[in-house]
Amino acid sequence: MKAVILCGGLGTRLRPITYEIPKVLIPVQGKPVLEHLIDLLKREGVDDIVLSVGHLRDRIRAHCGNGSRLGVRISYLEEASPLGTGGPLRLLDPPREPFIVSNGDELKDIDLREMLALHQQTNALATIALTQVENPTVYGVARLEGQLIREFVEKPLHPPSNLANAGLYILDPAVIDLVPNGFAMLEKDVFPQIARQGRLAGYPFTGQWFDTGSFERYERAIREWRGLSALDAQKPAHFST
Repeated sequence: MKAVILCGGLGTRLRPITYEIPKVLIPVQGKPVLEHLIDLLKREGVDDIVLSVGHLRDRIRAHCGNGSRLGVRISYLEEASPLGTGGPLRLLDPPREPFIVSNGDELKDIDLREMLALHQQTNALATIALTQVENPTVYGVARLEGQLIREFVEKPLHPPSNLANAGLYILDPAVIDLVPNGFAMLEKDVFPQIARQGRLAGYPFTGQWFDTGSFERYERAIREWRGLSALDAQKPAHFST
């Protein structure tokens, strides 16, 4: 299974740090956020990783290389100009099976095998990992009925729930055809229309999740991140679809 990590953001809320350091390489407890994400994917048996890079891309390439130092295979998508959370998917070689997309500036501890099972059981086109937050107005928020998201609203004034988009998705290849060319946001341009089709699933999880996109949230992540939990020994070693 392939995973795409979105690393092209400018990190404007973390300036002046991000004038010199890509936001995915800022450290949390001695390790860049991006490496924590790679550790999550490795734990779940995913070692084919694509980094979509733009701002300070050479720094990311220099740090990660081909992934061998980190125990994975890494390739790159080049964003000549910012493409948002959806636009980079248009640059992918068409995958043949469901694939993972994750924001690159968040720490998360998610059971991806269980999430994949839900994705398959619901015949979803897209499945969004959901986490409970105290202030959902600053995130994309889902109204969940059973296992399906009936409404997905980005940064609503009147949130339909406190289930926020955790910035990690499992997508069927057909989703790529729904992404507009150029700059596009999955949250605004793609997920609402999939929800209207009744094929957008939600996976609420209780594991840790920290957004490092602002100084306040970054500081909290440094204080409170406890590292990844251990895998259940009963789980298979790799994804299977």
